[in-house]
Amino acid sequence: MSEAVELTGRHCSACEAGISPLTESDAAKLAGGLDPDWERTALHIRRSFRFADFRDTFAFATKVALLAEAEGHHPELLVRWGRLVVTLTTNAANGLTDNDFIMAAKIDTFVGS
Repeated sequence: MSEAVELTGRHCSACEAGISPLTESDAAKLAGGLDPDWERTALHIRRSFRFADFRDTFAFATKVALLAEAEGHHPELLVRWGRLVVTLTTNAANGLTDNDFIMAAKIDTFVGS
């Protein structure tokens, strides 16, 4: 089973302050299951999506927002005309956790739908 399929079948878990972020090797492994357009640092993963107009941009942002509510893990969304930037991090860990990669994999499934 590919890492991306495995991630999309999981759900985000509640985080408590002081949890540990992923190790570099664990983050790299999970990042391998995402679309290569996701950019990763030690603190966040980020992807920019392009659209033909504001309506399509906002519609995609709304899908991401509804997913975030369902999963209980909320990204930073920057909505502009024709562009949406999604940034995921886990503030309680001051870095990346499984939740960020689960959300990213699920967001990837929206592309083209």
